[in-house]
Amino acid sequence: MFFLSHKKTLLAFFLSCTVVTFAQAEDSSPLEKLMQGNKRYVESSTVCHEDWGAKRIALAQGQTPFAVIIACSDSRVPPEIIFDQTLGDLFVIRVAGNVIDDFALGSVEYAVEVLKANLIVVLGHSSCGAVDAALKGLSFDNHIPQILKKIAPAVKATRYEPENRLEKTIKMNVLNVKKCLEKARPTLKKLFDSGDLSIRGAYYCLESGEVELL
Repeated sequence: MFFLSHKKTLLAFFLSCTVVTFAQAEDSSPLEKLMQGNKRYVESSTVCHEDWGAKRIALAQGQTPFAVIIACSDSRVPPEIIFDQTLGDLFVIRVAGNVIDDFALGSVEYAVEVLKANLIVVLGHSSCGAVDAALKGLSFDNHIPQILKKIAPAVKATRYEPENRLEKTIKMNVLNVKKCLEKARPTLKKLFDSGDLSIRGAYYCLESGEVELL
């Protein structure tokens, strides 16, 4: 009887988690979903997710992510975890310094035009090594300078900042990428100008786990 009661309790718990998750999904905008998820992550109160096996099978025939995240490749900044989202929720593009090139841009266009995601978040983070290298003017005999070249405009924009220059440059780099996305022709600019696509910049703090909207 104890084991039967215990199983019933667990089943009720999982079902309640699922109901809460569905309610949040229906009542919240894409950006609100992300910020609610980040709050759960910060508080270590992540919600229950569906059985992974069942979820994989359900998604095998297609995907409908509700947001695109352009994030740094830093191993400490996994978007699905810090926003507490499950399989199929986020379309993630990751490269050091969260910069974009034609390949990344094509991936974003696919997500918003074909998969119909209507939110893009450019996510920078504290202590970004790529931005720090650009600030210090480090040189490399490989492909890394191509990334640093993309970050250079943010370095130039903050050259007169006396304090917290790394953080300010990271945030400026995020905003620069955001502006590039807003002007990217033909797809993103058209959708952004019509109000059918939202593009936001954000900053993730490694210490607190909190995401700040810029």
